[in-house]
Amino acid sequence: MTEVLNADGHGLARAARLLRDGALVAFGTETVYGLGGDAGNAAAVAAIFQAKGRPRFNPLIAHYPAAGEALRHVEADDRAVRVARRFWPGPLTLVLRRRADCPVALLAGAGLDTLAVRVPGHPVALELLRLAATPIAAPSANRSGAVSPTTARHVLDGLSGRIAAVLDSGPCAVGVESTVLDLTGERPVLLRPGGVAIEDIEALIGPVRRGMPLGDPGEGVRSPGLLASHYAPALPVRLDAVSVADDEALLSFGLPLPGARCQFQLSAAGNVAEAASRLFDGLRWLDAEGARVGARRIAAMPVPETGLGLAIADRLQRAAAPRG
Repeated sequence: MTEVLNADGHGLARAARLLRDGALVAFGTETVYGLGGDAGNAAAVAAIFQAKGRPRFNPLIAHYPAAGEALRHVEADDRAVRVARRFWPGPLTLVLRRRADCPVALLAGAGLDTLAVRVPGHPVALELLRLAATPIAAPSANRSGAVSPTTARHVLDGLSGRIAAVLDSGPCAVGVESTVLDLTGERPVLLRPGGVAIEDIEALIGPVRRGMPLGDPGEGVRSPGLLASHYAPALPVRLDAVSVADDEALLSFGLPLPGARCQFQLSAAGNVAEAASRLFDGLRWLDAEGARVGARRIAAMPVPETGLGLAIADRLQRAAAPRG
């Protein structure tokens, strides 16, 4: 059963404790209600996808209580610092390269080398983030494809019984999602319009290109809501493996196949949620370790296409797609 918590000292403390324990808590921001989970806990991030019924591993936004904390986890240039100083706290998300020591789970960024970060402009959300003392991954708190929620009641209509709690801070003031600005290239790119006007951003840092950068439209999404490129392993991927060749590394699920030169186990127990939480770490590890031992390909064992298994299958199909 989903708890409904008041936005007072007791409710905030309870919500923060649940988040630190790996549970999911919906909370209001100035834009919409977010479905929060500990961004550094891959299992909690996987639970977000499971609760929402997301068919793909879209990148999630990591929320912080202050700009300094957010920018410590990414490569922030002068533009990012100026934009953060002007619009944070507020309805703006920045997409930046993640630092090598960034503690946010790879799954939260859908395996990309970038991270979407934001400091929300809502006092209750900021206090919750401060008390939780960890970055919080939080997409909109609705089932995938449904209308974004702007009240606690909206959250319960879609997620009651699927999450631990909702922190009721009243209706959201803005009611539309945050603006998403990509600052990873020489020219800023607007990935999603939202609560901060693009004209206000341009007045600060100059021209911003509308629309996402060109890339392979079949690869996946770069930020919440838009297509671009997921992390793809350097080694080719072979799907639905029932045996392992001498020149293959193994991405195993359940009882591993014999004969692998190196392997990474997604879930020995055959749990798709655990597998989802380990997928991107596994692909990166096999890329490095497979190359070290001379493997020329990754053989991926089948994962049941139920629940998060659908999202895992989607990501592996993208990784195995023909390359130009």
